[in-house]
Amino acid sequence: MNIPSFTSMTAPLSKGQIWRCLTNAASQPPRLRKLCLRAPKYVEVELSDGDAFKLSAEFLRVYSPAANSKIRSVMGEKVIFGRRNVGIMSAEPVGNYGIRLIFDDLHKTGIYTWDYFHHLGTNKFALMRNYIKTLKKLGLSRDPRWKG
Repeated sequence: MNIPSFTSMTAPLSKGQIWRCLTNAASQPPRLRKLCLRAPKYVEVELSDGDAFKLSAEFLRVYSPAANSKIRSVMGEKVIFGRRNVGIMSAEPVGNYGIRLIFDDLHKTGIYTWDYFHHLGTNKFALMRNYIKTLKKLGLSRDPRWKG
């Protein structure tokens, strides 16, 4: 077995070695450090890269990664609407890679991976702005329809 000596491990790295280390580090998705469910309104997520996000129930419901998240096609565009008051009832761990959120509109099939939480958190404002813009364009509302 060839074990590098202490001196070879502390030798300066070449530019190529540094690039490989940075590339490998950047390609690894951040791991979950902390998740706090503040039911029913939001989730706080802290990741291993130091990023921390507060994500609302409405935002998480609208951007559920589930294929069957009660998406409605309006004029050929798929959109979820009327979820302003949706709440999160509970969260269940899924393996060591994600969380399943159970919402009070009975949606429970989306699995939020750590990488997806990172994506949502880092793009939260742009995603929400685009969502509201789409609703406005289609004449829809974030507020639920009242059945009477």
